[in-house]
Amino acid sequence: MLLPVMVPSRLILFLFSIFILISNFASSQQGTANHFCLNEKGNYTTNSTYQANLNSLHSSLSSNSETSSGFYNISVGQGSDEVHAIALCRGDLSQDTCLECINSAIDELITLCPRQKEAILWYDRCMFRYSNRSLFGVMETSPERTLVNPENASDAQQFTNDLSDLLASLRDKAASGGSARKVAGNSTSGPLLQTIYALVQCTPDLSEEECLGCINGAFDQISGFLGRKGAQVLRPSCKIRFETEPFFDAILVDQEPVAPQAHVDEIDKPESLQYDFDTIQSATDNFSETNKLGEGGFGSVYKGQLPNGQKIAVKRLSVGSGQGDLEFKNEVLLVAKLQHRNLVRLLGFCLERSERILIYEFMPNASLDYFLFHPTKRERLDWDNRYKIIGGIARGLLYLHEDSRLRIIHRDLKASNVLLDAEMLPKIADFGMARMSELDETQGNTSRIVGTYGYMAPEYAMHGQFSVKSDVYSFGVLVLEIVSGQKNSCFRVGENVGDLLSYAWRNWREGTAADLIDPAVRDGPRNDVMRCIHIGLLCVQENVADRPTMASVVLMLNSYSLTLPVPSQPAFFMHSILESSMSSSSLGYPNSRVTCTSNSKSETLPLSRNEASITELMPR
Repeated sequence: MLLPVMVPSRLILFLFSIFILISNFASSQQGTANHFCLNEKGNYTTNSTYQANLNSLHSSLSSNSETSSGFYNISVGQGSDEVHAIALCRGDLSQDTCLECINSAIDELITLCPRQKEAILWYDRCMFRYSNRSLFGVMETSPERTLVNPENASDAQQFTNDLSDLLASLRDKAASGGSARKVAGNSTSGPLLQTIYALVQCTPDLSEEECLGCINGAFDQISGFLGRKGAQVLRPSCKIRFETEPFFDAILVDQEPVAPQAHVDEIDKPESLQYDFDTIQSATDNFSETNKLGEGGFGSVYKGQLPNGQKIAVKRLSVGSGQGDLEFKNEVLLVAKLQHRNLVRLLGFCLERSERILIYEFMPNASLDYFLFHPTKRERLDWDNRYKIIGGIARGLLYLHEDSRLRIIHRDLKASNVLLDAEMLPKIADFGMARMSELDETQGNTSRIVGTYGYMAPEYAMHGQFSVKSDVYSFGVLVLEIVSGQKNSCFRVGENVGDLLSYAWRNWREGTAADLIDPAVRDGPRNDVMRCIHIGLLCVQENVADRPTMASVVLMLNSYSLTLPVPSQPAFFMHSILESSMSSSSLGYPNSRVTCTSNSKSETLPLSRNEASITELMPR
C-alpha cells in the first residue's frame, strides 16, 4: 500500500531534478561526504572562542561515549560562543565504528566549512551537524539532499509497488521507536528475483508525530524515483534509503539498543565475564607456539578464536601474583567497565586450576612499534595516519585520567602498548590489568620502579613519584618518536646513537626542528608536524607543573586558535642502550629485540626485560 502522500507534478519534479545529485552508492563503506555550509547562519572569526569550542568536539564526544544507541547530543562552551552538535549513526553500527565515523565527520566538516557557525555532513554510515543554536528536540527538514542511482530497476512498476509497501511498514516501525533509537530496516522480494533493501531512520529526540512528518516529507521527494535501483533522501532529522544491494545488517538494526551506561551496569558480577579454561585452551590450539604473539615478565600472549568466530588476544599471566581470587575477579570487573574507542577492550577472564588468563579484543595490525620503527613498514604510516594516532592516544589517556569511573595512571605508555585496529586507529593496551600483579603501591609514591626507561618521567624514575603528569611525559616521548620515526632509547643521527629528547630540544632551540621529522612524512603539512613537535616538548618538560594535562593536549591538537607556551628544557636521561631498552611486554606484540634505525641502515641489539608494567587505579 502506498504511503498517503501527494505526488509532485511533472513541473515540480523537473525543477527539483536540477538539484538532484546522481550517485552510485557504496554499500558498506563510509562513502563520500555530502554536506552543507549554512552561510546564512553567520560566521565565526579565526582564533575565536567559538572556533576553540568547535575544535574541542572530539574530546567532548569521548566523554559521551558510554551510549550505545548511536545518537549523541553535545554542547561545548557558554553563551554566544556555545557550540551545539548532534550526531547519528546508522542503526547497525557498533559503538566503535560509530565513533570512528563521527570523528571523521567532525574533522571533514570543519575543513569543508572553515568559518560557518552552522553546518551538516552526511556519510553513508553517520550524520554530524553543529550550530550556535540548540538542535536537540527540533525537527528540521532542511537542508536536504537527494541522491539517485541512474539505473532503472527491472519491471519498474512492480518494483515501485513492492518498495512502497516496504517503506510504509518501515516508516511506522521507526517512528514508534523509543527515545534511544528510531530506526527500521528490512528487505523484500521484488520482481524478477530482485531483492529490495530499505532503511528509515529519525533522530531519537523527535516525537512519533515529528518522526512521521519528517519521513513523509522525505518520501514526497523520493516518490518519483521508486523505480530506480537505489535512492536516498538525507534530512537533518531523518533519512530514507533503498537499494538492490544490501547496505546494512538487518539483524543489528532490529536489536534493541542498550540504554546509556547500561552496558556497563549490567556487568554487575565478575562471573558474567568468566570463560572456562577448556574454551580458551581450544581457542588458542592449546596455547601453541604458532599462536604466540609475545612473551614478557607479565606472561605470554596468544592469538585465539572463539567458537562464534570472534578473534581474541589471550594473556596467560605468570604464576605467583600474590593476589586472591576474589580480588582478581573484582579488579577484572572494574577494568571491564572502562570502555573507550581508543582503549583495547577487556572481554573477560579465566580463573581455573592455577591459571589466570585475560581475554582481550584482537588487534589485527599489531602494535605501533611494529610499523613505526621498521625500515619498510613505516611507509604505511603517512602523516595523516600518524596524526590520527597521536590524537587517538591523547583521547584514550584523557578518558583514563578524567572521564572514566576510575582515575587510571597508565605508567607504561609506549609504542608497543599502542595497538592498531584494522583501520590503523590506535588503542591503548595494558591500561588496567597490571595493577593486579603488585599490591605494595600507594596512590602517588612507590618504592618499586617498573615500566620502561626512556618513557619514564624523571620524578618517577628517580623518586617513585607518579601522577597523571607522568603519563603526559610518556605521551610526549611517544609523540616525538611518531614524528621522527625513531626510538627514544636508541636515536640515531648519522653514525652516532644518541638521545631523542636532547636532539629534539637542541634543534628546537636552534630553529632546526624540521631536522627531527621522519623523511617518510616530510611532505606532510608542516604546521601540523611542527605543532606536534611543540606539544611533545611541552609534555616532556622537567618541571611537573609545567606539563599540560591531557585535556589541554587534546585541545592543542584540535585547535589552532590556542597559542602554545614556550617549552622549557626537557628532563634528560642518559642510559646505556641496554638500560634504555628495558621494557615490559605489551598486550599485543612485543619485540624480543630492539632495533635502532636510520634512513638507510639498521642495527639490532639484544633487549632486556624488566618486571610487569604497573597501572594505578584510583577511585574517584
